Amino acid sequence: MLNHHQAGQLFRLRWTAFAIVGLAYVLSFFHRFAPAAVSSDLQQAFQTSGAALGGLAATYFYVYTVMQIPTGVLVDTMGPRRVVAIGGVIGGIGSVLFGMADTLAIASVGRLLVGLGVSVMFIAMLKLNATWFHDRHFATATGATILLGNAGSLLAAAPLAWVLGFVSWRTVFVSVGVFSLLLALLAWWLVRNHPGEAGLPSLRELDGKTAHPAHQGHWYDGLLIVLKNRATWPGLWVNMGLAGTLFAFGGLWAVPFLHDIYGMDRAAATNHTTLLLAGFAIGAFFIGTLSDRIGRRKPVMIVGALAYSLCWLPLLSGMTMSGTVSHTLFFVMGLAAPSFTLSWACAKEVNPPALSGMATSVVNVGAFLGTAIMQPLVGWAIDHAHEHHPDTALGLGDYQVGLGIMLGFSLLGLAATFFIRETYCRYAEAK
Repeated sequence: MLNHHQAGQLFRLRWTAFAIVGLAYVLSFFHRFAPAAVSSDLQQAFQTSGAALGGLAATYFYVYTVMQIPTGVLVDTMGPRRVVAIGGVIGGIGSVLFGMADTLAIASVGRLLVGLGVSVMFIAMLKLNATWFHDRHFATATGATILLGNAGSLLAAAPLAWVLGFVSWRTVFVSVGVFSLLLALLAWWLVRNHPGEAGLPSLRELDGKTAHPAHQGHWYDGLLIVLKNRATWPGLWVNMGLAGTLFAFGGLWAVPFLHDIYGMDRAAATNHTTLLLAGFAIGAFFIGTLSDRIGRRKPVMIVGALAYSLCWLPLLSGMTMSGTVSHTLFFVMGLAAPSFTLSWACAKEVNPPALSGMATSVVNVGAFLGTAIMQPLVGWAIDHAHEHHPDTALGLGDYQVGLGIMLGFSLLGLAATFFIRETYCRYAEAK
C-alpha cells in the first residue's frame, strides 16, 4: 500500500506525464489535419496541382509510417521521456521551417521534419499509459488519449479556418513550432518513464501481482518476437483500412469534396470535418471504455468497422442531403471509425508486456501507410478523371474514383477485424 505522500506523488507524476505528452500528441493531430483547412492557401502560395498538394500533405505520413517501428524500439529501450523531448525539438523546427518556406521543396522538408518529430508521440503515450495505468484500464486511458489528441484535429478544422481570417497560415505554423519546443523542454524536465524512476511500486505491484518482467536480450530479439507473432498482424490491416481512410479524407479531401460537390464554402465544409473529428474523439473514448467494461475487443471492432464502411455509400453516390443529414453522417462516421483503436490494445495483449511499444508500433504502421498511399492516390485519381473535361469544374464523377478507393480500403479494414484474436482485455500470458 502507498502512504499519503506516495499516493500524491503517483497521482501527480501520472497526470503530469499524461498532460505534457498528451499536449505534444495534440500537435501531432493538428499537423495531420491542418492541410485540409489551408489547402487553397498552399496551392496559391506554391502554385501546385492537386496531386502535388496531396504529396506535400502525405510527406508527413511517409516519415510517420517509416518511424513507427523504430519509435517502438526507442520507447522500449531509451524510454518515452527522452524520445518525446527529442521529437518535440525536431517537430518544432520543422513547423517553423514550413511556416517560413518560400518554395514547395522547403515546405516539403519542413513537413518531413514535422512528421519525424511528432511521429514518436503516440507510441510514447501508449508506453506511458501501459506503465502509469492499471492493465485493466489501458483501453480507457488510450481512449482518453485519443480524445485529448483530437483537440488538435478539431483546432485544425473550424477554429483554424476562423484564425486564418486574422493571421496568415505562416504565422500559425511558426507559433505552433515554438509551442512544440516549449513542450519538449517540459517533457525533459518533468516526465518520468515509469513509477520505479520515482521510487514507487508499479501499478501491478499495487494490485498484489508481480511486476511485468523486463525484456531479456537485445531489442532486435524483442522486435522479432513481435513480428513473428501471427496475432500481431491483423491489427495493421484494420488500421490501414479504417484509420487510413479517415485521416486521408478528414485530413485533406473532405473540404474540397464538400466545396466542389455540395457547394459549401470553407467555413461550412470545415464544420463538417470538425464534426467528423469530434465524433472520432468521443467515439475513441467510449469505444475504449465499453471494451474495458464488457471485457471484449473483437465484437466492438466489427460493429464499428461495419458502421463506418456503410457511411461511405451516401458520399460515393453524391446523395442529396440536408444540412442536418450531412452533419449527422459525418458525426456518425467519426463515432464508428475509432473501433480500430482497440487493435492497439489487442497487439499489446498478445505480446510480452515489456515489448508493448514495439507491438503497438507495428499495427500503428497501417494507419499511416494507408494515409500515405491514399492522399496522393486519391489526388491522382481526381486529376486523372478531370483530364477528360479540363474546361469544366470538378464534379462528382471526378471524385467517385477517389471515394471508391477509400471505400475499398475501409472494407479491407472491416474484413481484417474478423482475424483479430480476442484477448478479453488481458495479456495472453495471464489466461
